[in-house]
Amino acid sequence: MLAPTLQAELQQFEAYLTQQAAQLPYPEMLQQAASYSLLAGGKRIRPLLAFAVAKAFGITSATVYPLAVAIEMIHTYSLIHDDLPAMDDDALRRGKPTNHIVYGEATAILAGDALLTESFAQVTKLDVPSAVAVQLVAELARCAGGAGMVGGQILDLEAENQQLHLEQLANIHQLKTGRMIEIAVVGAAIIAQAQPVIIEELRHYAQAIGLAFQIQDDILDVTATTEQLGKPQGSDLEKEKSTYVSLLGLERAKIALETERQRAYQVLENTGIATEELQALTELICNRQA
Repeated sequence: MLAPTLQAELQQFEAYLTQQAAQLPYPEMLQQAASYSLLAGGKRIRPLLAFAVAKAFGITSATVYPLAVAIEMIHTYSLIHDDLPAMDDDALRRGKPTNHIVYGEATAILAGDALLTESFAQVTKLDVPSAVAVQLVAELARCAGGAGMVGGQILDLEAENQQLHLEQLANIHQLKTGRMIEIAVVGAAIIAQAQPVIIEELRHYAQAIGLAFQIQDDILDVTATTEQLGKPQGSDLEKEKSTYVSLLGLERAKIALETERQRAYQVLENTGIATEELQALTELICNRQA
């Protein structure tokens, strides 16, 4: 459950995101399909992290809204493509039929393509010096592409029906899930023109909570219901994927989660920006039930 201040923050951002989606100059079917998934809700953890980091450096949440929209567009496109029959073949996402179930595979692919491309246009709306914008675009491309999320996705597909080592699994999680959390945290610090040493410290924080997010995901895959998750429960086990639970067992997976939680807090203390909002979001990531 989000604190009232974070809930209010999220409502304001949802209004902005809805406005941006309505302004996309797409053919009608593409507009519908892209908006269907982009506005389907979700935890919006990445935007909330960007807002919290921005405020920790004394700038407003609205300053980083274009970055947050870009991140949500990339995240949404990845989910649309992830759910396709050629990949995870899922029929349910966020409690609703997946995009390809509603609009067909071809339209779902194109909706994802459109959102990915549009994300970089959103970054151009930021009111920052050109050098900062270039740095941010490079970071966004690294985190979203083959060296980041997409690279993690291919490694995840290759890992099906295989018994991975813990280090291999952590690497997949850091790429597939962690990189898009990293761009939210580091990207907001770049916009705030934080010192490079602080930006790199925050990268370590993002890596810790990114791994914690995925460990909790692995735990929930065996402990939560389909209704709680908004997607099929036990899907990783069904696909015979290695998870923290399958490799360590449930109790040791919880210990690994706590290790990353403590690592995240230590980095926040090192940077001197252990704000209440960042601490609350760290707890939300580590203790979420869906």
